[in-house]
Amino acid sequence: MFLSRLTRWSTTLLLLLVLALPAFAGHGKNGAEREGILLVAFGTTVPEARAAFDNIEEEVRKAFPDTEIRWAYSAKQVRRTIKENEGTALLSPASALARMGDEGFTHVAVQSLHTIPGAEFHDLIRTVAAFRNMPKGTRTVTLGEALLSSPDDMEKAAKALVSTFPAERKKTDAVVLMGHGTHHPANIYYPGLQYYLSKVEPNAFVGTVEGAPSLEDVVNELKARKARTVWLMPLMAVAGDHARNDMAGPEPESWKSVLEKEGFTVHTILRGTGEFDAITAIWVDHLRDAFSRLNQ
Repeated sequence: MFLSRLTRWSTTLLLLLVLALPAFAGHGKNGAEREGILLVAFGTTVPEARAAFDNIEEEVRKAFPDTEIRWAYSAKQVRRTIKENEGTALLSPASALARMGDEGFTHVAVQSLHTIPGAEFHDLIRTVAAFRNMPKGTRTVTLGEALLSSPDDMEKAAKALVSTFPAERKKTDAVVLMGHGTHHPANIYYPGLQYYLSKVEPNAFVGTVEGAPSLEDVVNELKARKARTVWLMPLMAVAGDHARNDMAGPEPESWKSVLEKEGFTVHTILRGTGEFDAITAIWVDHLRDAFSRLNQ
């Protein structure tokens, strides 16, 4: 009788072990895989400027129609201002990745929408690295490069930028692209872009608000070219506060006012680079690269 009970107990135990195998196997593989995309922008407090984000998302959806897209914004002040003024809580890159991990995303391709790989981009590198192989969260997180990250990027960007110049512009009219600029070593990408831009359109110039080339540098180039009419355009993903105030504002120190005081006829274009498909395509290419590395 004892042997009979032992046999029944052994059979029951064996059956339970067999039934549990799929569950154990699932835990060994960390469960089902789920891929996602996180787009990271600096952000803007100007509602009209967000048309750039809408266009970028549309282009990303075309390239990745079956992948869920989320957003994050790296500028704390932008997030705080929008929360206070609009009641909308925007997520930082870290918060967005944490939420995606909690919701079951195992593989996330993060795409930077910054123009150059400056301080904001390097902060994002560290954030992405921290979220790799998270317990019960994201296992693989990759990062797509900023818009200008290589000589090839700058050559493509120069051609793409020229394609966005206004149709009514005359060939002798100059175009000035206003970038943000930075004290970070990555500021070198702005004069680098100028080199490639000059090969495509000699009357196009890059300037920055907080770096080099400066507005003074640009004015000197315009005078050397004997330009009379200048078109001002932002070299930023969105035509936000810098574009509407520092570039096109009525204040005496705005670029428009300074150039007019120097005797130039000035036209302003308030459209961010993210509103143009030719430029957005470069970010999308970087995202394709990041996405392809998810399962390597």
